[in-house]
Amino acid sequence: MKLARLAAALAAIALATAAQAAPIVVKFSHVVADKTPKGQAALKFKELAEKKLPGKVEVQVFPNSQLFGDGKEMEALLLGDVQIIAPSLSKFDRYTKKLQVFDLPFLFHDIAAVDRFQHSAKGKALLDEMRSKNIKGLAYWHNGMKQLSTNKDQLRVPADVKGLKFRIQSSDVLEAQFRAMGANPQKMAFSEVYQALQTGVVDGQENTWSNIYSQKFYEVQKTIAETNHGVIDYMVITNAKWWDKLPKDIQKGLQEAMDEATQYGNGLANDINQRDKKLIADAGKAKIQELSKADVAQWQKAMEPVWKKFEPQIGKDLIQAALKANDQ
Repeated sequence: MKLARLAAALAAIALATAAQAAPIVVKFSHVVADKTPKGQAALKFKELAEKKLPGKVEVQVFPNSQLFGDGKEMEALLLGDVQIIAPSLSKFDRYTKKLQVFDLPFLFHDIAAVDRFQHSAKGKALLDEMRSKNIKGLAYWHNGMKQLSTNKDQLRVPADVKGLKFRIQSSDVLEAQFRAMGANPQKMAFSEVYQALQTGVVDGQENTWSNIYSQKFYEVQKTIAETNHGVIDYMVITNAKWWDKLPKDIQKGLQEAMDEATQYGNGLANDINQRDKKLIADAGKAKIQELSKADVAQWQKAMEPVWKKFEPQIGKDLIQAALKANDQ
Protein backbone atom coordinates (compact mmCIF):
# COMPACT_ATOMS: atom_id res chain seq x y z
CA MET A 1 0.00 0.00 0.00
CA LYS A 2 2.82 2.37 0.93
CA LEU A 3 4.54 1.71 -2.39
CA ALA A 4 1.26 2.29 -4.25
CA ARG A 5 0.71 5.60 -2.45
CA LEU A 6 4.31 6.62 -3.11
CA ALA A 7 3.94 5.78 -6.80
CA ALA A 8 0.69 7.74 -6.98
CA ALA A 9 2.32 10.72 -5.28
CA LEU A 10 5.30 10.61 -7.63
CA ALA A 11 2.96 10.39 -10.62
CA ALA A 12 1.02 13.40 -9.36
CA ILE A 13 4.25 15.36 -8.94
CA ALA A 14 5.36 14.37 -12.42
CA LEU A 15 2.03 15.49 -13.88
CA ALA A 16 2.20 18.79 -12.00
CA THR A 17 5.76 19.37 -13.17
CA ALA A 18 4.80 18.59 -16.75
CA ALA A 19 1.83 20.95 -16.49
CA GLN A 20 4.07 23.70 -15.14
CA ALA A 21 6.55 23.11 -17.93
CA ALA A 22 3.91 23.29 -20.67
CA PRO A 23 4.26 26.59 -22.55
CA ILE A 24 1.58 29.24 -22.31
CA VAL A 25 -0.22 29.31 -25.65
CA VAL A 26 -0.83 32.83 -26.98
CA LYS A 27 -3.25 32.89 -29.91
CA PHE A 28 -2.83 36.02 -32.05
CA SER A 29 -5.68 36.45 -34.53
CA HIS A 30 -5.86 39.11 -37.23
CA VAL A 31 -7.75 39.74 -40.48
CA VAL A 32 -5.10 40.74 -43.05
CA ALA A 33 -2.44 38.92 -45.06
CA ASP A 34 0.99 37.93 -43.72
CA LYS A 35 2.73 40.21 -46.21
CA THR A 36 1.04 43.39 -44.93
CA PRO A 37 2.65 45.59 -42.22
CA LYS A 38 0.40 44.02 -39.55
CA GLY A 39 1.09 40.52 -40.80
CA GLN A 40 4.86 41.05 -40.75
CA ALA A 41 4.77 42.60 -37.27
CA ALA A 42 2.70 39.69 -35.92
CA LEU A 43 5.21 37.15 -37.23
CA LYS A 44 8.08 39.18 -35.77
CA PHE A 45 6.30 39.25 -32.39
CA LYS A 46 6.01 35.45 -32.45
CA GLU A 47 9.70 35.10 -33.30
CA LEU A 48 10.83 37.50 -30.57
CA ALA A 49 8.47 36.26 -27.85
CA GLU A 50 9.50 32.64 -28.30
CA LYS A 51 13.17 33.66 -28.38
CA LYS A 52 12.89 35.72 -25.18
CA LEU A 53 10.77 33.11 -23.38
CA PRO A 54 12.01 29.74 -24.72
CA GLY A 55 9.75 26.90 -23.67
CA LYS A 56 7.56 29.28 -21.67
CA VAL A 57 5.30 30.64 -24.42
CA GLU A 58 4.08 29.45 -27.79
CA VAL A 59 2.66 32.18 -30.01
CA GLN A 60 0.24 30.97 -32.68
CA VAL A 61 -0.52 33.55 -35.40
CA PHE A 62 -3.74 33.23 -37.41
CA PRO A 63 -3.89 35.73 -40.34
CA ASN A 64 -6.60 36.44 -42.93
CA SER A 65 -9.59 35.92 -40.60
CA GLN A 66 -8.70 32.21 -40.26
CA LEU A 67 -10.13 32.11 -36.75
CA PHE A 68 -12.36 35.17 -36.49
CA GLY A 69 -13.42 37.98 -38.81
CA ASP A 70 -13.23 41.57 -37.68
CA GLY A 71 -16.85 41.42 -36.54
CA LYS A 72 -16.17 38.58 -34.08
CA GLU A 73 -12.57 38.95 -32.95
CA MET A 74 -13.31 41.38 -30.11
CA GLU A 75 -15.90 39.05 -28.62
CA ALA A 76 -13.43 36.17 -28.96
CA LEU A 77 -10.78 38.15 -27.06
CA LEU A 78 -13.14 39.05 -24.22
CA LEU A 79 -14.26 35.41 -23.96
CA GLY A 80 -10.65 34.22 -23.85
CA ASP A 81 -10.81 32.30 -27.14
CA VAL A 82 -7.79 34.31 -28.35
CA GLN A 83 -5.24 36.26 -26.34
CA ILE A 84 -4.12 39.03 -28.74
CA ILE A 85 -5.81 40.81 -31.62
CA ALA A 86 -4.92 43.99 -33.49
CA PRO A 87 -8.13 45.70 -34.63
CA SER A 88 -8.22 48.88 -36.63
CA LEU A 89 -8.54 51.95 -34.43
CA SER A 90 -11.93 52.49 -36.08
CA LYS A 91 -13.30 49.46 -34.22
CA PHE A 92 -13.18 50.88 -30.70
CA ASP A 93 -15.92 53.50 -30.63
CA ARG A 94 -18.18 51.10 -28.70
CA TYR A 95 -15.65 51.10 -25.88
CA THR A 96 -14.39 54.69 -25.88
CA LYS A 97 -15.32 57.68 -28.02
CA LYS A 98 -11.85 59.18 -27.62
CA LEU A 99 -10.25 56.81 -30.14
CA GLN A 100 -12.53 58.27 -32.79
CA VAL A 101 -9.87 60.97 -33.07
CA PHE A 102 -7.94 58.68 -35.45
CA ASP A 103 -10.88 58.54 -37.88
CA LEU A 104 -11.25 62.30 -38.35
CA PRO A 105 -10.55 63.05 -42.03
CA PHE A 106 -7.46 65.08 -42.90
CA LEU A 107 -6.40 65.33 -39.24
CA PHE A 108 -2.85 64.07 -39.82
CA HIS A 109 -0.58 65.28 -42.60
CA ASP A 110 1.30 61.99 -42.82
CA ILE A 111 2.15 58.80 -40.94
CA ALA A 112 5.06 60.53 -39.15
CA ALA A 113 2.57 62.91 -37.51
CA VAL A 114 0.42 59.92 -36.49
CA ASP A 115 3.49 58.33 -34.93
CA ARG A 116 4.37 61.47 -32.97
CA PHE A 117 0.86 61.72 -31.56
CA GLN A 118 0.83 58.03 -30.57
CA HIS A 119 4.11 58.52 -28.70
CA SER A 120 2.86 61.63 -26.90
CA ALA A 121 1.50 61.52 -23.35
CA LYS A 122 -2.09 61.81 -24.57
CA GLY A 123 -1.55 59.17 -27.22
CA LYS A 124 -0.03 56.68 -24.79
CA ALA A 125 -2.84 57.29 -22.29
CA LEU A 126 -5.34 56.02 -24.85
CA LEU A 127 -3.78 52.53 -24.60
CA ASP A 128 -5.25 52.25 -21.08
CA GLU A 129 -8.53 54.00 -21.88
CA MET A 130 -10.48 50.71 -22.06
CA ARG A 131 -9.10 48.96 -18.98
CA SER A 132 -12.52 49.06 -17.31
CA LYS A 133 -13.88 47.08 -20.30
CA ASN A 134 -11.23 44.36 -19.81
CA ILE A 135 -9.15 45.61 -22.75
CA LYS A 136 -5.45 46.40 -22.36
CA GLY A 137 -3.59 48.15 -25.14
CA LEU A 138 -0.07 46.87 -25.78
CA ALA A 139 1.01 48.96 -28.79
CA TYR A 140 0.01 50.97 -31.84
CA TRP A 141 0.85 49.44 -35.20
CA HIS A 142 0.96 51.41 -38.43
CA ASN A 143 -0.71 50.42 -41.63
CA GLY A 144 -0.69 53.70 -43.49
CA MET A 145 -2.61 56.56 -45.01
CA LYS A 146 -5.94 55.85 -46.70
CA GLN A 147 -6.71 56.18 -50.40
CA LEU A 148 -10.13 56.18 -52.04
CA SER A 149 -11.18 53.85 -54.85
CA THR A 150 -14.28 53.32 -57.02
CA ASN A 151 -15.51 51.34 -60.01
CA LYS A 152 -15.90 54.62 -61.94
CA ASP A 153 -13.52 56.29 -64.40
CA GLN A 154 -13.60 59.67 -62.65
CA LEU A 155 -12.50 60.19 -59.05
CA ARG A 156 -11.00 63.62 -58.57
CA VAL A 157 -13.42 65.76 -56.51
CA PRO A 158 -16.17 65.02 -53.95
CA ALA A 159 -18.90 65.40 -56.58
CA ASP A 160 -17.51 62.22 -58.20
CA VAL A 161 -18.65 60.06 -55.27
CA LYS A 162 -22.13 61.47 -54.82
CA GLY A 163 -24.71 58.68 -54.71
CA LEU A 164 -22.10 55.89 -54.74
CA LYS A 165 -22.02 53.07 -52.18
CA PHE A 166 -18.79 52.75 -50.15
CA ARG A 167 -17.72 49.97 -47.84
CA ILE A 168 -16.62 51.32 -44.47
CA GLN A 169 -15.40 49.90 -41.21
CA SER A 170 -17.87 49.94 -38.34
CA SER A 171 -17.27 53.57 -37.37
CA ASP A 172 -19.74 56.40 -36.85
CA VAL A 173 -17.09 58.92 -37.91
CA LEU A 174 -16.47 57.15 -41.21
CA GLU A 175 -20.21 56.90 -41.80
CA ALA A 176 -20.52 60.66 -41.27
CA GLN A 177 -17.52 61.27 -43.54
CA PHE A 178 -19.16 59.62 -46.54
CA ARG A 179 -22.58 61.08 -45.85
CA ALA A 180 -20.98 64.54 -45.84
CA MET A 181 -19.94 63.87 -49.44
CA GLY A 182 -23.37 62.64 -50.48
CA ALA A 183 -22.24 59.00 -50.69
CA ASN A 184 -23.88 55.95 -49.10
CA PRO A 185 -21.67 54.17 -46.54
CA GLN A 186 -22.11 50.43 -45.96
CA LYS A 187 -20.56 48.84 -42.86
CA MET A 188 -19.02 45.51 -43.85
CA ALA A 189 -16.45 42.99 -42.61
CA PHE A 190 -13.03 43.24 -44.24
CA SER A 191 -13.17 39.64 -45.48
CA GLU A 192 -16.32 40.42 -47.50
CA VAL A 193 -15.01 43.50 -49.33
CA TYR A 194 -13.46 41.92 -52.43
CA GLN A 195 -16.64 40.05 -53.36
CA ALA A 196 -18.78 43.10 -52.63
CA LEU A 197 -16.63 45.20 -54.98
CA GLN A 198 -16.56 42.47 -57.61
CA THR A 199 -20.35 42.03 -57.65
CA GLY A 200 -21.20 45.72 -57.36
CA VAL A 201 -22.79 45.46 -53.92
CA VAL A 202 -20.62 48.50 -53.20
CA ASP A 203 -19.00 50.87 -55.68
CA GLY A 204 -15.89 51.72 -53.73
CA GLN A 205 -13.85 51.61 -50.54
CA GLU A 206 -11.06 53.37 -48.66
CA ASN A 207 -7.85 51.65 -47.66
CA THR A 208 -4.07 51.70 -47.59
CA TRP A 209 -1.98 50.73 -50.60
CA SER A 210 -0.88 47.52 -48.85
CA ASN A 211 -4.44 46.38 -48.19
CA ILE A 212 -5.62 47.37 -51.67
CA TYR A 213 -2.82 45.27 -53.16
CA SER A 214 -2.79 42.26 -50.82
CA GLN A 215 -6.58 41.86 -50.98
CA LYS A 216 -6.60 42.45 -54.78
CA PHE A 217 -9.10 45.31 -54.54
CA TYR A 218 -7.29 47.00 -57.44
CA GLU A 219 -8.47 44.17 -59.70
CA VAL A 220 -12.14 45.10 -59.17
CA GLN A 221 -11.83 48.91 -59.07
CA LYS A 222 -11.23 51.28 -61.97
CA THR A 223 -9.76 54.27 -60.18
CA ILE A 224 -7.76 54.85 -57.00
CA ALA A 225 -7.42 58.47 -55.92
CA GLU A 226 -4.33 59.28 -53.86
CA THR A 227 -6.18 61.28 -51.22
CA ASN A 228 -4.23 60.43 -48.03
CA HIS A 229 -7.41 61.59 -46.31
CA GLY A 230 -7.10 59.47 -43.19
CA VAL A 231 -5.13 56.79 -41.43
CA ILE A 232 -5.60 53.09 -40.85
CA ASP A 233 -3.63 52.04 -37.82
CA TYR A 234 -4.18 49.33 -35.26
CA MET A 235 -4.12 48.95 -31.51
CA VAL A 236 -2.69 45.63 -30.42
CA ILE A 237 -4.80 44.58 -27.45
CA THR A 238 -5.12 41.74 -24.99
CA ASN A 239 -7.62 40.54 -22.42
CA ALA A 240 -6.66 42.57 -19.34
CA LYS A 241 -7.68 39.86 -16.84
CA TRP A 242 -5.67 37.23 -18.71
CA TRP A 243 -2.66 39.56 -18.85
CA ASP A 244 -2.83 40.43 -15.16
CA LYS A 245 -2.72 36.73 -14.22
CA LEU A 246 0.47 36.08 -16.18
CA PRO A 247 3.71 35.68 -14.21
CA LYS A 248 5.71 38.93 -14.16
CA ASP A 249 8.57 37.48 -16.18
CA ILE A 250 6.13 36.41 -18.92
CA GLN A 251 4.53 39.87 -18.96
CA LYS A 252 7.94 41.48 -19.22
CA GLY A 253 9.11 39.22 -22.04
CA LEU A 254 5.90 39.60 -24.03
CA GLN A 255 5.91 43.39 -23.68
CA GLU A 256 9.55 43.59 -24.74
CA ALA A 257 8.80 41.40 -27.75
CA MET A 258 5.80 43.58 -28.58
CA ASP A 259 7.84 46.78 -28.35
CA GLU A 260 10.52 45.40 -30.67
CA ALA A 261 7.97 43.97 -33.11
CA THR A 262 6.22 47.35 -33.15
CA GLN A 263 9.41 49.16 -34.06
CA TYR A 264 10.11 46.58 -36.77
CA GLY A 265 6.59 46.58 -38.26
CA ASN A 266 6.15 50.33 -38.15
CA GLY A 267 9.48 50.77 -39.89
CA LEU A 268 8.30 48.47 -42.68
CA ALA A 269 4.88 50.06 -43.14
CA ASN A 270 5.87 52.96 -45.36
CA ASP A 271 8.16 50.83 -47.52
CA ILE A 272 5.45 48.19 -48.00
CA ASN A 273 2.86 50.79 -48.97
CA GLN A 274 5.15 52.44 -51.48
CA ARG A 275 6.11 49.04 -52.92
CA ASP A 276 2.46 48.00 -53.25
CA LYS A 277 1.47 51.31 -54.83
CA LYS A 278 4.06 50.63 -57.54
CA LEU A 279 2.86 47.04 -57.97
CA ILE A 280 -0.70 48.30 -58.45
CA ALA A 281 0.48 50.86 -61.00
CA ASP A 282 2.55 48.23 -62.83
CA ALA A 283 -0.42 45.83 -62.96
CA GLY A 284 -2.28 48.38 -65.09
CA LYS A 285 -5.74 47.30 -63.92
CA ALA A 286 -6.71 50.38 -61.90
CA LYS A 287 -5.80 53.97 -62.73
CA ILE A 288 -4.04 55.87 -59.93
CA GLN A 289 -5.51 59.36 -59.86
CA GLU A 290 -3.18 62.02 -58.51
CA LEU A 291 -4.86 65.09 -57.01
CA SER A 292 -3.85 68.76 -57.12
CA LYS A 293 -3.82 70.94 -54.01
CA ALA A 294 -7.05 72.52 -55.24
CA ASP A 295 -8.65 69.07 -55.56
CA VAL A 296 -7.58 68.08 -52.04
CA ALA A 297 -8.95 71.37 -50.69
CA GLN A 298 -12.37 70.41 -52.05
CA TRP A 299 -12.26 67.08 -50.21
CA GLN A 300 -11.20 68.82 -46.99
CA LYS A 301 -14.02 71.34 -47.25
CA ALA A 302 -16.60 68.62 -47.91
CA MET A 303 -15.50 66.70 -44.81
CA GLU A 304 -15.29 69.71 -42.43
CA PRO A 305 -18.71 69.03 -40.83
CA VAL A 306 -17.41 65.70 -39.46
CA TRP A 307 -14.99 67.48 -37.12
CA LYS A 308 -17.71 69.71 -35.71
CA LYS A 309 -20.06 66.78 -35.17
CA PHE A 310 -17.61 64.59 -33.22
CA GLU A 311 -15.54 67.15 -31.33
CA PRO A 312 -17.82 67.00 -28.24
CA GLN A 313 -17.42 63.20 -28.05
CA ILE A 314 -13.68 63.08 -28.68
CA GLY A 315 -12.66 66.17 -26.75
CA LYS A 316 -11.20 69.37 -28.16
CA ASP A 317 -7.99 68.90 -26.16
CA LEU A 318 -7.33 65.53 -27.80
CA ILE A 319 -7.93 66.90 -31.29
CA GLN A 320 -5.59 69.83 -30.56
CA ALA A 321 -2.90 67.42 -29.33
CA ALA A 322 -3.23 65.45 -32.56
CA LEU A 323 -3.03 68.60 -34.68
CA LYS A 324 0.08 69.68 -32.77
CA ALA A 325 1.83 66.51 -33.92
CA ASN A 326 1.70 67.88 -37.48
CA ASP A 327 3.93 70.81 -36.53
CA GLN A 328 6.74 68.97 -34.77
